[in-house]
Amino acid sequence: MVGWQVTAVTVNCDFVAEEVTIIVKNDWSVKCTGFEKYCQSREQQLQLLQRSLALKCTLGCKGLQCPKITEYIKKLQAEETKKAVDVGEKK
Repeated sequence: MVGWQVTAVTVNCDFVAEEVTIIVKNDWSVKCTGFEKYCQSREQQLQLLQRSLALKCTLGCKGLQCPKITEYIKKLQAEETKKAVDVGEKK
């Protein structure tokens, strides 16, 4: 059981070429500001395409299965596992 309600990290996302904030709640549900900004509607997807053309590079949000999100969740899970092991050793 996690001892926190919500945690967040801001990372530089190469998939949208800007900083995004990844938010994880204690039930492991996830939000990403890059996904919210560029993938919720057709207009937002077109905005990312226009950004891609302006920067002369290929951009494309990977959604909530993004490697940045997966990496952060694995980090949090490893921290929680370590805490559980440490608590077990103290008993």
